[in-house]
Amino acid sequence: MASKINQRRFSIVLMRFIVLVCFVSVPITTLAQDPWQATNERLFALNEFFDVSLVKPIATTYKTLVPGVAQQAFSNFLSNIDDVNVVANDILQLKFNAAISDCSRLLLNSVVGIAGFIDVASPLGFYKNEEDFGQTLGHWGVESGPYVVLPVLGASTVRDSAALIVDTLANPIHYIHNSSRRYAMYGAREVEFRSSLLELDDSISGDRYLFLREAYLQRREYLILDGKIATMFDDF
Repeated sequence: MASKINQRRFSIVLMRFIVLVCFVSVPITTLAQDPWQATNERLFALNEFFDVSLVKPIATTYKTLVPGVAQQAFSNFLSNIDDVNVVANDILQLKFNAAISDCSRLLLNSVVGIAGFIDVASPLGFYKNEEDFGQTLGHWGVESGPYVVLPVLGASTVRDSAALIVDTLANPIHYIHNSSRRYAMYGAREVEFRSSLLELDDSISGDRYLFLREAYLQRREYLILDGKIATMFDDF
């Protein structure tokens, strides 16, 4: 399932984590492998400053001024680009039924949906799946390794950081020859992604570093296991 978030599923996982934080007495620091926490926290503070000073204001302006229909069309377009990587990782994980569905989705939205700006596939039952190379490695048993915070890019793990190179090479945006247009597309993608998370900002309480670390790790577990997560409540 994909490195870029399906907004609705991420919201569900984040809300699930809020419930766990509120009702579970286990100290939050015991839930992650974070041997480089001091360095990670410094990078996190730098990313937070960058977000508050630049990214969030741009995303807020985008959310406020751009019509909702246009926002949805651009989100669909980016999702369609991402489906190229999704299909590739379906195949690498031997999920052939998902590969057929996602390939059908990609073709339908690219051709009938005008380069993906209109999602015609979902109403026909070809729903968005989420896959990336980090999940493929996890699917085949590669451990996530320690948690890391990447400059600008944010939360990750050693496995997912290495996989990001492959995901970048598999992204059609990477092959836009004009560098200005290529970086503009990457920037626009990040603004669209950040705008989709604005409503979640008020849900974060307490230590933001710990909260977002655990939310990221739980989301990755959720995606790698295709939503089949055993929780501490399963034995009740």
